[in-house]
This record gives sequence, C-alpha cells and structure tokens, in this order.
Amino acid sequence: MSSPGPALSQGFGYGIVLGVGFGFALFMIFLTHMLKRFNNEVQTSEMFNTAGRTMKSGLVAAAVVSSWTWAATLLQSSGVCYRYGVSGPFWYASGATVQILLFATLAITLKKRAPNAHTFLEAIKARYGAPAHFTFITFGLITNLLVSLMLIAGGAATVNALTGMHAVAAIFLMPIPVVAYTFIGGLKATFITDYIHGFALFIIIITFALTAYATSDVLGSPSAVYDLLVEAAKAHPVDGNQDGSYLTMRSQGGVIFFVINIVGNFGTVFLDNGYYNKAIAAHPVHALPGYIMGGLAWFAIPWLTATTLGLAALALESSPRFPTFPNRMTEAEVSAGLALPYAAVALLGKGGAAATLVLIFLAVTSSFNSELVATSSIFTYDVYRTYFDPNASGKRLIYMSHMCMLAYATVICCISIGLWYNGVSMGYLYLLMGVLISAAVIPATLTLLWNGQGRWAATLSPILGASCAIMAWLVTAKRTCGKLDVECTGSNDAMLAGNVTALLSPVLFVPLFCLIFGLDKYDWKSMMEIRKADDHDVLEGSGLDAEAQREVERASQESFEEEQRKLNKAFKIACVITITMALSFLVLWPMPLYASGYIFSKKFFTGWVTVGIIWIFCSFMAVGLYPAWESRVTLVKVVKLIVTGKKPRPVLVGEQTLITENSSGSATPIKSESVSKVG
Repeated sequence: MSSPGPALSQGFGYGIVLGVGFGFALFMIFLTHMLKRFNNEVQTSEMFNTAGRTMKSGLVAAAVVSSWTWAATLLQSSGVCYRYGVSGPFWYASGATVQILLFATLAITLKKRAPNAHTFLEAIKARYGAPAHFTFITFGLITNLLVSLMLIAGGAATVNALTGMHAVAAIFLMPIPVVAYTFIGGLKATFITDYIHGFALFIIIITFALTAYATSDVLGSPSAVYDLLVEAAKAHPVDGNQDGSYLTMRSQGGVIFFVINIVGNFGTVFLDNGYYNKAIAAHPVHALPGYIMGGLAWFAIPWLTATTLGLAALALESSPRFPTFPNRMTEAEVSAGLALPYAAVALLGKGGAAATLVLIFLAVTSSFNSELVATSSIFTYDVYRTYFDPNASGKRLIYMSHMCMLAYATVICCISIGLWYNGVSMGYLYLLMGVLISAAVIPATLTLLWNGQGRWAATLSPILGASCAIMAWLVTAKRTCGKLDVECTGSNDAMLAGNVTALLSPVLFVPLFCLIFGLDKYDWKSMMEIRKADDHDVLEGSGLDAEAQREVERASQESFEEEQRKLNKAFKIACVITITMALSFLVLWPMPLYASGYIFSKKFFTGWVTVGIIWIFCSFMAVGLYPAWESRVTLVKVVKLIVTGKKPRPVLVGEQTLITENSSGSATPIKSESVSKVG
C-alpha cells in the first residue's frame, strides 16, 4: 500500500524544528544569563555538571517526568495500544513507572554514600578500581547511546510522516538548538527547560484527551469510543486477547511486552547517568519527594496519551478521516510509532498534526538535553579527570564538557542516519535495549546497597550476562523464524528471551564469582573520598575573595552530619513507599483484571478513562504548577532585580552555606535554607 500524504507542508516541519527550536534555545540562553546575573550564580564546573546540588523537589519531579517522557513514551505506548487494546497503555505505564519509584531508594543511597560524586560511575571506581569502572562506563555509554538514538529516530520518523520533511534533515537539525542551550547553561538549564517543556506537554495531552472523550464530532465520549472498539474487535479480533477484544487486560502479547518493558526500563533508569545527575543535583531533603512525585506524575502520561490516541486510531481507522483509509496501518508504520500522529490527524485534522509535531519535538529535545549532560559528565569526570588529568581546573572541565557535547551530538546524528536507511525503527530499539544493557542493573544496584559484592563479580557479571542475553535473543529468533533479519530478531519471543536473560543472569553470576573470589567487606569510606572539582580559577574573577570561599567550605563541612541523618531517615521511608507502590502498579491493580479475563463494560471503561483524566490533571498540578509555587520567592526576587537593574554580589551556589553581604559590606555565612534559589 502507498503511504498517506503528509498532513502538513515541509515548511511547517522546518518552521517547528528550526523556528521553535532556535527560538527556545535563545530564550534559554537569555534565561541562563539572567540567573547568573540576578540570582547570585557563578557558573563553575560544579554548577555546570551538578546544578549546585540544591534543586528542590518540584523541579526534580518535573525533570524526572520530562526526561522520562521520550518520543517512545508517547509513540510506542500508542502503538502498543493499537496492537493490544486497553491493556497496552497500562502495561507500558506501570512497567516503566516502578523503575523511577524504586530508583528513589538508589538516589538516596548515592547521595548518602558518595555526597561529592558527579556520576554514579565515580562511586564504582572508588569501590572497585579501574576494571569494573571500564565495564560500567561501557554499559553507561551504551545506555545513553540507545536512548538518544530512540529519541532522534522516533522524532525524525514523526516529523517525516507529518510534514514530508526529509528524515535526515530532521535528524541533523533537531539536536542543534538542544546542544546550544545545554552548552551554555549546563545541568541547571536542563532542569528549567524540562519544566517548561513538561508544562506545554501536559497542556497538549489534556487537549487531546478532552477532545476525544468530550468534544470531538467523530468520537466525543467514552461511550462512542467503546462502541467503535467493539466493532473494531469484530472486524479485526486480537490474537491472544480474551475473546479477541480490545477492551480487556487479558492479552498474551500485552503481557509479553509488559515483561520486556519492565526489564528494558530497569536498564535505562538504573544505568542512565542522567537520572543519577538529577539525584546528585537534588538537595538532600528534596531527592526522595522529587522522585516519588515524578514517578507518580509520569504514570498518567503514557497511560492517558495511549488510551486516548491509541484507541482513537483503532476507532477511527475505518473512517475516511484516517490517513491510511481504507487500509489498516502496516506493521512498519506501527513500529515507527505512527499510530499517535495518524490518530491526531483523524481527530483534529491539521491542528492535530501540528499539536503532535510540537508534542514530539518537546519530548525529543527535553530528553536529549538530559542525555547530553549525562554523557558529557561521564567523559569529563570518569574518563578525562580520572585517567588523563586528575588535577584539571574548573575551566578545563567545563571546556571538556562542551567538547564532549558537540562530539556526542555529531555521533548520534550519523548513527541515526544509518539506522534510518536500514529500516531500524524506534520500536525495534526500544525492545532491544534491555538485551544489551540490563545485565549491569543488578551489579550496579548491589554496588550501592550491599558491601559483600566483590570487584570481579561487579566487573565480569555484566559482560557475561550481556553475552548470554545476545545469544539467547539470536538463538530464539533463529529457531522461531528461521532467519536473522530486522523483523525476525524484533519478534516478541526473541526479545523476551534476550531481555529476561540479561536482567536475571547476574543472579547466577554474582554469587558464583563471590564464591570463587570471596565476599567483599567494603566499609564505604572510599566513596566518601570522591572530591569535588577545583573551581578556584573560575571563582577568582567572580567577586568572591579567598576568605569567603573558605567560610563556605567550613560551613559545608559542619552541615554534612545533619545531611547524613536526614538521608538515613529518607532511605527508610523510600524503601517502604517505593516497594508498596511498585507492588500496587505491578500486582494489586492489573493482575486481578488479567486473571479474571474481564472484558470492560461500557460503565467500567468510562470510569477507567475518567481516572486517567483526573490523574493527568493531578500530575499537571504536581509538576506544572507546584515547581513555580515552590520557587515563588526566588522568581519574585529575580524579577524585582531585573526591573530595578540592580546586580547582587556573586556568591557560591552549590555548597550548603552561602555568602551574603552584611550592612558593612563584609561577607557573612548564612544557612542555605534561608536563601532562595531557583529550584
């Protein structure tokens, strides 16, 4: 069948990618300059890579939500919904929410064990030495690479489908504005852009949901959608679903995807340095609530987006308004994530296409900036400072971060073009990521939580686990399909075998190596010795004298013990909350519906959709409105300074104590809690 023509012109595509992209980049560069000028910030290497370690829970939650909302979050979840019905969005959302919730425990532990770390890999180097460090650098970079490729591949495919803009042009142009503002503002810029992107993203998702279920002339109510889904099941019953229905949680294909989804996403959270960056950037008091709030808020995004647009695609594909009418979507189109844009076009015409384009563009750029900082901090601190120049100055570290960002963006663009021309889609990469990286999840987690794991268990288990996973993946593909092409290796059975082998193989290998080489008796002290960067060369021209800097360092040491006490308490709370929530999302909510084979009634489906809409409004309040309220004092202060034109004296931001001027003009240390800061 021939592909449907694009809903929008190429000019519109270039306008969004270039116009919106560069307009936003200029705005963010201006905002970063304003914060430096009017919010007492000196852009040291610590500030560039850790955002001063002072971010509050609202912005942490917004950053988690925005960074975890990839193009795949919206496109893949809608595609899974198109394949399996109402179970798909829930399996996607629950299978990717528990990692964020459980990661809260790891975030607290990293801040407690290694308070000065810039990456989680520094903690691995401090504990095990170079061999394990090289292993986890490799897995960490592969994780960042896969996530970045999925972002760019999914974004380019959507832009190409909606506007006809050549995918190669989209691949090269989308990252440029992201690199520009991340280059200037560092990690803090990513927090602010994540918040702004997330705010717009929620508005668009809510608009789609209310249109489909309340105001649309072709759908307009849950009841109308329900009736069309019943008709769709009669015309195209789903193999493996209860009675072939789209309105049941009993879905064989859905459950297989659920397992693959859980396994793969453990890797992309627990091994993605971007999430550790956010944990490191969070103030010790705000790390736990930030991650809990972020995880709960994020759940509604794929659940409601796919329940709206994935089901709309099923309901409307028999309508002349649907782009592929009178044909169904091809498997290649579903895998490329086109169920969402096609449904948006059928629902809202060109307005839906434009909203989708903005939605995906925001998802791609807000996640890619996190990957840029994550990757550059690995190269800067774990490669350059660790093995080439241990005494590198702050200016040198910032320079290296900049160079790494440029090099990384170039590499991603080049590989993305190769994937595009070879027909490797975002959906394929999404299923594959767990096979390649998840063998390192358990060893990485045990590094921070268990003092008994030996260095060789940590070093070798991920390598052997990944080897076994790739073998299981390819052997299963060969046995079930008879060949090793993209379609066959991307099948559910092959991906399931590879993903499960990857995650669970260290359960065998770690005890085996501990038995062979002996248990470790680690005391956690070497992690505490990780040092911050020397930023005195950056601070010399900032207006802070040497005595003021020493006051900051002394006060920071005094507050350390109080922080450790708070983190110990937060760890206990995190264990209880995260495990309870994980069990609720994985077992208590979905499994009774799956086991019973219940097919939704019209009333139950209406309630299901209503809960999703209520949840998305709660999420919007938590990460769209609360961060602004939480930072209201700082925002008012900065606006007043901009209006009056006054420039405050620079202070160190990022220590637990700040320096301010007293009435005589001398520097006086004050507690950080009493000074407002953005975030």
